[in-house]
Amino acid sequence: MVESLRHDFKAIFETEEEGVYFAPGRVNLIGEHTDYNGGNVFPCALTFGTYAIAKKRSDKKVRMYSKNFENLGIIEFELDELTYEKEHDWVNYPKGVLWAFSENGYKLDCGLDVLFYGNIPNGAGLSSSASIELATAVILKDLFAFDLDMIDMVKIGKQAENSFIGVNCGIMDQFAIGMGKEGCAILLDTNTLKYDYAKLDIEGSSIVIANTNKRRGLADSKYNERRSQCEEALKDLQVELDIKSLGELKEEEFEKYKHLIKDEVNIRRAKHAVYENQRTLRAVEALNNKDIELFGKLMNDSHISLRDDYEVTGIELDTLVELAWAQNGVIGSRMTGAGFGGCTVSIVNNDAVEEFINNVGSNYKDKIGYEATFYVAQIGDGARKL
Repeated sequence: MVESLRHDFKAIFETEEEGVYFAPGRVNLIGEHTDYNGGNVFPCALTFGTYAIAKKRSDKKVRMYSKNFENLGIIEFELDELTYEKEHDWVNYPKGVLWAFSENGYKLDCGLDVLFYGNIPNGAGLSSSASIELATAVILKDLFAFDLDMIDMVKIGKQAENSFIGVNCGIMDQFAIGMGKEGCAILLDTNTLKYDYAKLDIEGSSIVIANTNKRRGLADSKYNERRSQCEEALKDLQVELDIKSLGELKEEEFEKYKHLIKDEVNIRRAKHAVYENQRTLRAVEALNNKDIELFGKLMNDSHISLRDDYEVTGIELDTLVELAWAQNGVIGSRMTGAGFGGCTVSIVNNDAVEEFINNVGSNYKDKIGYEATFYVAQIGDGARKL
C-alpha cells in the first residue's frame, strides 16, 4: 500500500516525498455525547485510517490531493490564504490544521505537497475528519521540526474542527486518534484530560463495527443543537449548583436538582449526559473485573439512552442495534459516534461473528432497502510517522 502511494505521489507532484505518515480512525465503545459535557469517554484507535505522503516546497504554495476524491484533482492555496472555502471541500480539514498551527505560534516558512489516502469509510462516524487533522499535525511537526507533543497536536486538531470547520465537537476523536495504543481503549476524563489505558481483555469475542451506510454531515446535523441544549441545562443548574460541567454530577444529584432545568427536552438531554458518564465509569470497572457481560449490558443501556433521551439514533441505527440484540452470541451493541447515521459497535462471541454478519446484514437490507457494511475491528496505535 505505502509503496503504491509513494509511486502515486511522484506521478502527481513530479517530485520525491520526504515522509510517510498515518493517523487511525477511532471507535468509541461507550461514553457518547459526554466529551463536550465534561464527562468520561472510552474510545480506541483502529488499524485503518488516513495515510499521508508529504514534501516541503520552496515557495508558499500548498498543494493537496486525495486518492478518495480523485475527481477533485489537486487543490491548491497559498499559506497566507488560510481561510475556509466551501469549494475546497475535504481540504478544509488539513487547511484548518495549518491555520491552527500558525494561530498557536508555529509559523510555516514554506508550503508543501501532500497526498492523502483514507480507508476509513467516509461519513461512517469513525472519525475520518479527525484522522486527517492528526495526520496533518504529525506531518507539520516532523517536516518543520516543531517542538510540541501529541496532546498539543490533539488540542490543535480540536481547535481546527471547532474554529475553522465550525463543528462544536469535544476532544475525544482527536485524543483517541493521537493517543491510541494497540490492544487498549482509553478512559479519558474530558474535563481534566486525565487518561488511563485499559487493556481490552475480551478473549473469545470480537469488536464488530456495522456501518449503516446512511451518510451524515456532522456540521449540518443536530450535533451543535444538542450541545447548546446541554449548555442551557447546565446554566439552569448553576443557579443553585457550583459546577462547571454536567460531567461533575452523579445520578442522585441530578435527580434532586433537575427541576431547576426550565425546558422539558433539556432535562432529557442533560439526563443522558449525566447517566452516560457514570455508565462509562462502571463499564470500565466491569472490564477491569473481567465482567464482559455487565460491560455489554451497559453498552445496551447506552444505546437506549441515546435513542430515548438524546434522540440521536434514527431508524437505521436502531434497526442495526435491535437486530444485533436478537442474535445469539452478542454481548452488547450500541450506536457509536455522533449518531444520525454512521455506525454501531457490537461485542460478539468469535464463533458467532459470521452468523451475526449474515443475519444482521440480510435483515437490515430487507428492512432498510440497502446494505450495511461490517468490519471486525483490530485495535491499533495512534498517529505517527511510518
